[in-house]
Amino acid sequence: MSEPGSDSTRRPPGTRGRRPLPALVFLLVLALAALGVWWNVLGDERARDRAEAAACSDADEAPPSLDPATVTLRVLNATDRGGLAGEVSEALVARGFVVDEVGNDDSGAEVTGVGELRFGSRGREAADFLTVFVPGVTERPDTRADARVDVVLGPDYAELAPPEQVAAALAPAASADPTC
Repeated sequence: MSEPGSDSTRRPPGTRGRRPLPALVFLLVLALAALGVWWNVLGDERARDRAEAAACSDADEAPPSLDPATVTLRVLNATDRGGLAGEVSEALVARGFVVDEVGNDDSGAEVTGVGELRFGSRGREAADFLTVFVPGVTERPDTRADARVDVVLGPDYAELAPPEQVAAALAPAASADPTC
């Protein structure tokens, strides 16, 4: 016989008043929050990896950063402007370069534009470094055996790059992560 006020929808013993829905909703919200945190952590790591790769790429594209005192130059004038090689050599020495010869270009080659950097295989890095100081100059590799670089001034040469411009051009290489 049934008790008064109860019907046939009795709950099994031990489940009195428990409703699983709020607990399930709480666990679902907690799982979604954890998933969101992990998604952000992984996204930050990917962004950091991309930024590091970009910085290394910038450092790879930047000219080498050398000590000017380790770069030996010959400054040659291939223009009709008298004393140009002397003026430029003084400016390069003031910036720390070693100039061991100043004169006119007697190679017979026609030099156009700002000028040329002539160098052998051992002088490639020094020539790349010098392109920052003499913007617009053309590199002309040759067969010399030493690391000396010839700075041959052309008719369009105006002046060396200002120190601020040089510092800005060399900054990516200087600030690059050592692991690059």
